[in-house]
Amino acid sequence: MEGNGTARQIARWVALSALFLLPLTPLVVVNGFFFPFITGKAFYLRSLIEIAVAAWAVLAFLDRAYRPRFSWIGAAVVGFVLWMFVADAFALNAMKAFWSNFERMEGWVLLIHLLGFFFAASAVLRVERKWRAWFLTSLGVSLLISVYALLQLAGVLAIHQGSTRIDASLGNSAYLAIYFLFSIFVALWLALTEQRAWLKWSLIALAVLEGVLIFFTETRGTIIGLVLALALAALLTAVTASRHIRSYAIGALALILVLTGGFYLARHSSFVQNNHVLQRVASISLSDGQTRFTLWRMAFEGVKERPLLGWGQEGFNHVFNKYYDPSLYQQEQWFDRAHNTFIDWLSAGGVPAFLLYLSLFGTAVLLLWRSTELSRPERIALTAAFLGYAVHNFFVFDNLSSYLYFFALLALVDSQVARPITRLETAPEVPAADGMAYLLPIGAVAALTLVWTVNITGMQTASRLITALSSSNLSDSTAIFQDFAAHPTFASQEIREQLIAYAAAVAQSASLPDDAKQQILALAIHEMQRQVVAYPMDARGRSQLAYIYRVAGDTESALKELDAALALSPKKEQFLVDKGVIEWNTGDMQGAQRDFNAAYELGPQFSALAAYAAAGNIAVGDVAVGDKILLAAFGTTNPTNDILSLAYYLSKNWPRLIAFWKARAASATGPEPWFSLAASYYAAGDAAGAIATLNAAVAKYPEASSSAAAALKQIREGK
Repeated sequence: MEGNGTARQIARWVALSALFLLPLTPLVVVNGFFFPFITGKAFYLRSLIEIAVAAWAVLAFLDRAYRPRFSWIGAAVVGFVLWMFVADAFALNAMKAFWSNFERMEGWVLLIHLLGFFFAASAVLRVERKWRAWFLTSLGVSLLISVYALLQLAGVLAIHQGSTRIDASLGNSAYLAIYFLFSIFVALWLALTEQRAWLKWSLIALAVLEGVLIFFTETRGTIIGLVLALALAALLTAVTASRHIRSYAIGALALILVLTGGFYLARHSSFVQNNHVLQRVASISLSDGQTRFTLWRMAFEGVKERPLLGWGQEGFNHVFNKYYDPSLYQQEQWFDRAHNTFIDWLSAGGVPAFLLYLSLFGTAVLLLWRSTELSRPERIALTAAFLGYAVHNFFVFDNLSSYLYFFALLALVDSQVARPITRLETAPEVPAADGMAYLLPIGAVAALTLVWTVNITGMQTASRLITALSSSNLSDSTAIFQDFAAHPTFASQEIREQLIAYAAAVAQSASLPDDAKQQILALAIHEMQRQVVAYPMDARGRSQLAYIYRVAGDTESALKELDAALALSPKKEQFLVDKGVIEWNTGDMQGAQRDFNAAYELGPQFSALAAYAAAGNIAVGDVAVGDKILLAAFGTTNPTNDILSLAYYLSKNWPRLIAFWKARAASATGPEPWFSLAASYYAAGDAAGAIATLNAAVAKYPEASSSAAAALKQIREGK
């Protein structure tokens, strides 16, 4: 058909516009959304892909050149996405598996969008010969992000994670690192095939700049990936290039090996240890990765239980709870990823998903080197990029920006190696007149429907949740949460957890009326009850419900939910500690002793658990047992841990209580410990000691004289 049909031209420009706007995704930050660095990017990316796919579908009906073609890499992508549909359908929380949450914005919804992007980009950018322009656009965006990162290094812009690790507009240093890694090898590929000298050297300069910036993200897995990818690129060049180029490649490989080896040998030097960035990179060791190794072992236990279908996307939470390792007590309380993308897919979709995910890399590299359409520099650069990405993924989980880059490279390879499918090629093209009358309107309606149903409601929820949490008007916030309760969304669990945190803060406010507090507390309890009923096998939901029960004063229900959480996660010390604290506060000292001891037995290496266990024993009179625990953990029977002071008070062990506050007062920078010491003397019946202590406090801290005078008056009056 004629290429200037109006419907075809409109669809063509819409598809190209949407595709060329996608590289801007890493720049999108919407501060008015919950998780602004994630949700804004995700809604932007989804919406553009939906528009691009709808426009591509119209093009495919109008012009057979745009129709899907077959390649084994395309088959691998389709197989992977279809298998994860099955795995997610059988997940314990299928809703979350399909839709994810605001913090991640992944789930099967992201996969089906990436599949659509894969086919639309492969077809449209192949036909229009725009792949090079698309990647140059992406590199233009990466230049802006590099400037952002440089301004963070200079102290002009804040680092969002609150550390020294740059994160730019991605909000996470690991996300920024892998984004730069992809950009480096794309820049090198384009530079090696660029004829214009100014652009060639600009691309090389950008690659060097972003290589340096990767080190300032301090993301060690990506740094290893970068070094290995550069070494592979040099090796492949040495093996495949001409003799003249080969000598340079061998020299580059030798330089990489010398620099890497030299850095390893100098890792303990003052130069390395006194530089924060170098010191962090030099600290790479097996012992430093123990937390990740523990998570991996837990994930494998989960795989043994569900080897075929896995636990579904966002299902690692169940694995984390069921196979929780007590050595993680001082780590994050809730890991939702194994921090290894390969193991994450193994856990989410079982062995088939793991093999299909590996096939994405395998088919891409294999077809890359079998293709006659791609030059040697393209093959080497893309192969190195895949290796660097794989190494990075071995230590962390994936994110929106790296998913986009990965699938763009897969689509690039597919567009170069795919072959026409006879049935699709021979199917008749829709006449131009019908394109304007039917196809284009149908495509527009489909795109707008997808954007509205998949994204707009989520955007409204992300915005209103921020409003509810930040509003100074309790009635307005309560009304928003009530509306969320009446109209649940895909992020219901996150909203309910935020509601609990908000209700707890309201309950502790002295300036708010009791009826308003009771209203928000009742709503929080009701909503988390709904969460637990819907997903009874989720220990996290149980613990959240226990917490809000405790805030509301319903200790009996709180203990019941903690028992249910412990049944799901019997080795999680925090559940035992939480239960023991409730029992302690309600006067059940034997119960507190039992649960504190049980937590300590699971994690005897943690001093905080030792303090709880010692306090539990001391409070019921088992002082010898408590002292034994204290000596083992602290090397003394009088460490300054607050719960011990309460145990001494409850057991009326006045000498210990006085010694405790004497030690605390000796190292204090304010008068508060002195007042506690005075109270200890008074509780022990030593009014003279209490008075002397208060006088000493005033001498040391004159600003406390009025408070001390009031306390002295009470002592003298015998109050």
